[in-house]
Amino acid sequence: MTSRKGASPIASNSGAPARLALVLASESPRRKLLLAQVGIVPEAIVPAHVDEGALKGELPRVHAERLAIEKARAVARAWKGTPALVLAADTVVACGRRILPKAETAEEVRHCLNLLSGRSHQVITAIALVKPDARVISRTIPTRVVFNCLAPSDIDAYVEAGEGIGKAGGYAIQGRAEAFVRQINGSYSNVVGLPLFHTVQLLKGCGYRIPC
Repeated sequence: MTSRKGASPIASNSGAPARLALVLASESPRRKLLLAQVGIVPEAIVPAHVDEGALKGELPRVHAERLAIEKARAVARAWKGTPALVLAADTVVACGRRILPKAETAEEVRHCLNLLSGRSHQVITAIALVKPDARVISRTIPTRVVFNCLAPSDIDAYVEAGEGIGKAGGYAIQGRAEAFVRQINGSYSNVVGLPLFHTVQLLKGCGYRIPC
């Protein structure tokens, strides 16, 4: 979906105020699908182009929070359509204080899986919402994930499948990597890329009417 700069708020047949438009500041297909799962279809999708590199000494939670807010603000500043809520998110996979990369090569996927094998790690997603008056509201949601000990053949097969390319931590829980997960404590959708319960509650709290 491309940006629809002229999108209008959805009119109400009951005479109630029109629902604010929702702009998703992310080109992630996973986040779009997760929102659709609960009946939310953004009026526009506008990718946020910000530097996603970590600052020196930046902790995983702080990194995710900073990027989510920067993404939301960048798109809100550029938005020229009708008054809208701008939603952004950033997901980080962390082993202790270490931020794992968004794997861009097969070797990075292999490195991440070797590091996660037999260990507990955290998936942290920060969500940020910019209101029409430029106020920012954010939430940060951690989920604990425990991987089974992975055999070299498991890692080889996953790397060969190519599923981990472009994924934080080098894996996608909604795919083959779910077979690696021994335990999960927290929101499953958070690990996919957007904690649905918390996102819906945040939107409702800002007056966004969730479509039935």
